[in-house]
Amino acid sequence: MNKPLAYISVILLLPLLACTETRTADQNPVQIAFMADVHLQDIYGEFTDTDYRGVLNPKTGRHNTIRTMEAQLKSTRLFNENYFAFLAALDDVVKRNIKLVVLPGDFSDDGQPLNIRALRKILDQYSKQHGITFLATTGNHDPVRPFTKEAGKKDFLGIKGMPQAIISKAGLYELGADQLSPIISTDIKNWGYAEILQELRAFGFFPQEDFLYWETPFSKYNDTYSFEAAQEASLLENRKYANGEAGLLVPDVSYLIEPVEDVWLLALDANVYLPKDRLSGINGNPDDFGGASVGYNNVLTHKKYLISWAKNVSQRAKKQGKTLIAFSHYPMVDFNDDASGMMENLLGEGKMQLQRVPREEVATAFADAGIQIHVGGHVHINDTGIRTTENGNTLFNIQVPSLAAYMPGYKILTIHSEKEIEVETVVMDEVMGFDELFPLYQMEWDYLKQIWKRDILKVNNYGEFTEWHLKELVRMRFIPQDWNSDFAKALLHSTGKELLLRGRKDSQKSMAQELPGDSLNLKSFEEWTGFDMLIDFYRLRNADELALKDIDENRMDQYIRLATHMSGIEDVSFNTWGQLFLKTLQGQPADHFRIALDAGTIERLSPIQ
Repeated sequence: MNKPLAYISVILLLPLLACTETRTADQNPVQIAFMADVHLQDIYGEFTDTDYRGVLNPKTGRHNTIRTMEAQLKSTRLFNENYFAFLAALDDVVKRNIKLVVLPGDFSDDGQPLNIRALRKILDQYSKQHGITFLATTGNHDPVRPFTKEAGKKDFLGIKGMPQAIISKAGLYELGADQLSPIISTDIKNWGYAEILQELRAFGFFPQEDFLYWETPFSKYNDTYSFEAAQEASLLENRKYANGEAGLLVPDVSYLIEPVEDVWLLALDANVYLPKDRLSGINGNPDDFGGASVGYNNVLTHKKYLISWAKNVSQRAKKQGKTLIAFSHYPMVDFNDDASGMMENLLGEGKMQLQRVPREEVATAFADAGIQIHVGGHVHINDTGIRTTENGNTLFNIQVPSLAAYMPGYKILTIHSEKEIEVETVVMDEVMGFDELFPLYQMEWDYLKQIWKRDILKVNNYGEFTEWHLKELVRMRFIPQDWNSDFAKALLHSTGKELLLRGRKDSQKSMAQELPGDSLNLKSFEEWTGFDMLIDFYRLRNADELALKDIDENRMDQYIRLATHMSGIEDVSFNTWGQLFLKTLQGQPADHFRIALDAGTIERLSPIQ
């Protein structure tokens, strides 16, 4: 079959046709599982200061404290089913006999006591039963502010499918007269650093006797390490920095750890909570700070010492023959296949999480500091980004997909040698119990009268469920929020044929001649709309090459033909859309690949069976 030139150049970048076989594994390679953005919420949570138990699930006979389906479908993450996905991922790690698991932030819903305690219970169980060492770093959801803050949610699921507010303090939110009376519990407040670290102290945040090495950016020892010195350095009072001109002292819980011989893991706390213009004058007031979702762009201005520390660590790692892997919650490299500029030109500033894209100076700073591999999360996107600086230093940024979004999964890094690291992506399509809460959602749907599409309750597995979550998220949130221009309306309401003919004055016959194939069946382009194309664009953006299995091959062929055509027409918006779609197909390997640190190269390997 003849293909358009653009199709050939793009498809060769995809894993089905461009891969090599992995070599025989080392006898005893170190394997590390990275699970980002777990966003754990305890769906069986029991409050310590109220008798409220949630809603009774007729399927199981158990009570559940869960958020509404409507809330889930308007959020970039699931709140409930990811509980089951996390346990399934941990069970998968056990089967693979992996003993190191890293959580690069947003391990909780919002740092609530209810959820942090549940996380500790789960990690303790897997640690004791299976000998797994867990290491974590904080994300912008844990903690939401550097100090404990009164909080709550209005959209828990209540009786008869009605929304139920659960808040940490009476009068926190104004509720309508027809809403259920709020449940008051301190277990739903947003804990700060001190409380979260105290609960999770065993998971990297503080030194343990079986760690071979442990330090912070502020510790003063290097060559004279002792567990006692590390304990002193780990005190939170010794791990603070002056944030902003006001000089407010805020914790930084970054740490360097050697959990196994010759492997150094550098946990970077890239949370930066900028002080507000007006301060309360009360020490430790959480309301004096904004959120931390921006990440490394603010590290450049408020935490420069992390770059100096990273450079010092990388130099020592090289000298001592340690394999150094950095991880944090936030990306260090553009996670949009370097198409962020196109997105901004098409949709405007701040759309599609563009405010979270790190500036180029971030990658340059850390690459020149000696960081070669960084693993991040935050944006719930599967991606690999590479930057080589003018000084010849290369940084590989590996974005771990979230277990709470499409495509649900985690990454395994296998250290074959100081110079070679293999990366595998494990997709969690099959999750036991993922549909346990569906009877409660049916009750909600009956109450709401069709705000969301009930077909989501007919899926066969967790992978399909996250697909539906993405489709409804695009429909209910992203389109009203990001795709509300005249261009977007024209795109979404046009058939593929209408889009293909857009900007042309000549006939359909001449178009068929210009875009040769076995036959250009224009009628087949009428079977889908720009809305369908947009859904598949989000699939590709979220999952990269992993999304290909969820997109019909013939449909993809038509998308590429259309995008190739659009990238050549005069209409600026449609031209940009065509280029953007093609750019999304041209990213670095993001499924299974090998990184050669000495050469600064990446090689795609066969997909994992």
